[in-house]
Amino acid sequence: MNPSLRIFAASALLAMGTPAMAEVVNISSNGFQIRHEVLLNIPPEEAYELLVNVGNWWNPSHTYTHNTKNLSIDARPGGCFCEKYPGGGGVQHMSVVHAAPGKALRMSGALGPLQAHGLAGSMSWDFIPQKKNESSPALSKLVLTYSVGGYMLGGFEKIGPMANDMLGEQITRYKNFANTGKVD
Repeated sequence: MNPSLRIFAASALLAMGTPAMAEVVNISSNGFQIRHEVLLNIPPEEAYELLVNVGNWWNPSHTYTHNTKNLSIDARPGGCFCEKYPGGGGVQHMSVVHAAPGKALRMSGALGPLQAHGLAGSMSWDFIPQKKNESSPALSKLVLTYSVGGYMLGGFEKIGPMANDMLGEQITRYKNFANTGKVD
């Protein structure tokens, strides 16, 4: 197994829980789709701003520099979900293709070790307003989907669930930060 894939797999196995609605929707010989849903106690506009300030909640172990202060999302079409290297250079994790503050952020690209393969991906973060009531303090529902397709030596049966676990950890950290101000 490729060393970067091994690191991705190990960190996915250490993921700290997953949200209530999380699944690998589909895995086939040419790709996979992941879907996660969480409820947030903040309105969609605040939730969107929290998302684009990715360095506040993303797990540093899922970065190349192990420092989330090097992460940024330029939330405009053509913008970059990027990471700067301290000595210069960096990595483009994804490109922003749709930015609708308070409603949706869509990016294209392959995360982490997926970049080394012939893959394309689309990640959507959709914010849906919720009516707060006695049984639920939620003001927003966040639906995260990530679809990846293309060619990957060895197929998608192993990497799909690993990507699901990694994104499950990220969205759990995001939800915790949105609802409590803490990632854990």
